[in-house]
Amino acid sequence: MAQKPSTPIGHYDEQEGQLALDIYQTDSEIIILSAVAGVTEDELNISVTDEVLTIKGKRKLDDKVPEEDYLTKECFWGDFSRSIVLPASADSAKIAASFKNGILRIAIPKVEKLQTKVIRIKT
Repeated sequence: MAQKPSTPIGHYDEQEGQLALDIYQTDSEIIILSAVAGVTEDELNISVTDEVLTIKGKRKLDDKVPEEDYLTKECFWGDFSRSIVLPASADSAKIAASFKNGILRIAIPKVEKLQTKVIRIKT
């Protein structure tokens, strides 16, 4: 006899899921990677406002399976999003994104280091 699935992790009509990210830096860029299987490029929305980068999308499940027929249910289906505050060293005006084999890659160039300028007080 089949056991009922454990508590569902993600389902349509549930709250929005959070997208998992890997974030690392090189000498010249901040790189964000995310596996977004089951989503097309057109179903992703990437925006930046006030130094906050937001990624939104939706995974659609085409199969209509009654809840009682699931043996295991671990995948998240539905709306997801993730927002991150960009570090001060990020140049948000030059963000570039690519999407290949279900992997979203966002490259954010770092701004060049600002020189400290000494301000002389006039007397």
